[in-house]
Amino acid sequence: MGGLSFVGALHDCLDAGVILVDGRQKVASLNDRAKELLGLPIRRTGLPALTALPAELRTMVREARAAGRPPGDRQLELAAGRREPITLRLSAVPVPAGRKNSPVLLVLNDLTPARQISQRLQQLDHLASIGTLAAGMAHEIKNALVAGKTFVDLLLEKHEDAELVEVVRREMGRIDALVSQMRKFAGPARPVLSEVRLHEVLEHSLRLLQPQLEEKPVSVNRSFRASPDTLRGDESQLQQAFVNLFLNALEAMGPNGTLSVKTENVAPAATAARSAEAVAGAQVRLTIKDNGVGIAPENMARLFEPFFTTKPSGTGLGLPITWRIIQEHRGAISVQSEPAKGTAFHILLPAAG
Repeated sequence: MGGLSFVGALHDCLDAGVILVDGRQKVASLNDRAKELLGLPIRRTGLPALTALPAELRTMVREARAAGRPPGDRQLELAAGRREPITLRLSAVPVPAGRKNSPVLLVLNDLTPARQISQRLQQLDHLASIGTLAAGMAHEIKNALVAGKTFVDLLLEKHEDAELVEVVRREMGRIDALVSQMRKFAGPARPVLSEVRLHEVLEHSLRLLQPQLEEKPVSVNRSFRASPDTLRGDESQLQQAFVNLFLNALEAMGPNGTLSVKTENVAPAATAARSAEAVAGAQVRLTIKDNGVGIAPENMARLFEPFFTTKPSGTGLGLPITWRIIQEHRGAISVQSEPAKGTAFHILLPAAG
């Protein structure tokens, strides 16, 4: 029939899932994209039964056949067997239109990339608002702290309780550190880009933490496979981002833990147009992995939110600052974690040239 040839023409030219349900309510055709979106085996040659499709699709087929017209678009979230849920827009169109009990064409569009972009824009707007507030607060607190710290130091010199003196000085130092972090978060300087060697920056960042690594102790597994490892970046800011991630890994691990640092070259992604996180062009991928306590699933979505922390003395600014630095370098950062098994941060950065 004409509908079948039309579907055949659509199979390879649309970035959408296409399913044709014939007049006997059997799946007559579906493309690989539909299989991919629904989690069906792509290499399987036979057609699935209608009952293998999600209930929402079966309902739309019944409504379209009964009315002879499209029932209206709907959305479906699929999470089973996936690392992250995807959101689909579902359309059902009788073929031909206006006739009851006719074949139905189902079209599935992935809305996940658009949703990710929207979330990133909201996060950027949120960061900008908090950054403006933090900048003003940090400036005023820093000015007041200079005079207050001098006065407190003079008082402490005359105080005989050594333990109290130590507590007050430590807390004053913590306030100063928090304000400094807020200032960095509120308005980090735009990166001054030059050619940098990723492996050199990583080695220097690890050397800075050598005392903490030895004290715990934690072993470091290096797998520097990126060649070349040259980036266009700001060495100081990249170092700050890497140190933040190394410190998080250290805090997540107990004695005799293992910190893995891996680099590799990545060719331009063939599916870049489908991913809100994709970095165009040749890339270098950095993976920082620990075998620590992992991150609770309910906290995964909030990791890069300012001031969100699960640490008793944490500021909740380390990861947002890291995220912002990677974004400023036209990169992308993602995280995978499993409780009691560890966490891996994956960073994609554009290669030089």
